[in-house]
Amino acid sequence: QVQLVESGGGLIQTGGSLRLSCAFSGRPFRSYAMGWFRQAPGNERKFVAAINWSGSKTYYADSAEGRFTISRDNAKNTGYLQMNSLKPEDTAVYYCAARNMASVAWSAVQYDSWGRGTHVTVSS
Repeated sequence: QVQLVESGGGLIQTGGSLRLSCAFSGRPFRSYAMGWFRQAPGNERKFVAAINWSGSKTYYADSAEGRFTISRDNAKNTGYLQMNSLKPEDTAVYYCAARNMASVAWSAVQYDSWGRGTHVTVSS
């Protein structure tokens, strides 16, 4: 059974940076593509970024393009989301997700494993 554990969230000022990590366990990490989603209070969960099994292909939501970078280290069974130039509207719970396929996906229904989330609060 796949387990995902996010870390790295916190309180940050506008313009600051955070790096989220997602520790993967339970299955061969290389078999899984990964994604990051976020959910602000009162809103639905939204796609942020995705990466294929090797890290050679990435995909971003418009809100993340140019500011966020998704990556993975298959040797460490860990995925990352580097977030720069943070804005108050980036405040949300951030979830990592994994799907047992090699290719990227941007719909939550295409992911079958989820972490519990890590809170990110960007103060103005």
